[in-house]
Amino acid sequence: MTAKRYDVVGIGNAIVDIIGRCDDAFLARHGAPKGAMRLVEATTIDALYGAMGPAIEISGGSAANTMVGVASLGGQAAFIGKVAGDEFGRIFAHDIKAAGVAFASAPEAGKVPTSRCLVLVTPDGERTMNTFLGISTALELGDVDDSMIGAARILYLEGYLFDLPGAKAAFRQAAKIAAAAGCQVALSLSDGFCVERHRADFVEFIGSSANILFANESEIKALYETASFDDATRRSSRDVKLAVLTRGGQGALIVAGDKTTRVAISPVAKVIDTTGAGDLFAAGVLHGIARGLDHATAGSLGALAAAEIISHVGARPEQSLAALAKAKGLGV
Repeated sequence: MTAKRYDVVGIGNAIVDIIGRCDDAFLARHGAPKGAMRLVEATTIDALYGAMGPAIEISGGSAANTMVGVASLGGQAAFIGKVAGDEFGRIFAHDIKAAGVAFASAPEAGKVPTSRCLVLVTPDGERTMNTFLGISTALELGDVDDSMIGAARILYLEGYLFDLPGAKAAFRQAAKIAAAAGCQVALSLSDGFCVERHRADFVEFIGSSANILFANESEIKALYETASFDDATRRSSRDVKLAVLTRGGQGALIVAGDKTTRVAISPVAKVIDTTGAGDLFAAGVLHGIARGLDHATAGSLGALAAAEIISHVGARPEQSLAALAKAKGLGV
């Protein structure tokens, strides 16, 4: 069996986040539904970028954010995703490597640009996401790094990528490589709309290939087409070894068979920006599992990481999560 060089390897969209502040009137003028994520064309994202005020540009993407969180906790993380050979592709590669995450994906030559997400944050901390998918969704079988996956304890897959057949095939290939190497497979459902689009594929993949499932309350209820969170929780416990289910201000559940661990949120003085909270919660849990910590400690690491993220603008930690965890007496 391949030596485990990485705690977690993530596969997902390689996106550059462009984060700026605005008021509700700006959202209304540009037809951006507050608090939602919408897919837009390059012309729309360029128009929004030109009209908004000062912005922060930093590489993002759900699974990529999670890998940065793992690295900030002191773990060994790697990321696989597609970028173009343009300015935003260089920004993404620089930022993720600077955060301590291994990234070896070569830039793609051609006319399709690097993916971008323009995140508009209103004064109440709510974020409205305008996403241009670009080249990131063009992940294919040839983009899967079997040696990197084989060297991981956990493979983490971002459900957003299920939109194209090539990416679905790459996920299945990656899961087979992971299984053969004794690597656990974790899947994030990513988004309720994503679940609606790919329910059958998700159910099949979870049953055949996933060991760990990450979902929020609306996503898990959508997956099992039930209005009852308790019912969805019971069904998820039968389908995967470990289900990690978040409920916003109510905390989270980590469900392993008939054992449920309840995780409380870590309070913050003021919520500034909720972007990336779920991604960083996943980082803490994955890091804890990879390091053999109990579920309560893994959940506490997730809550700590999520609290750090929502206390400032942006989906990447501004403080060392390892130092914060040490101060709280959490083993990392």
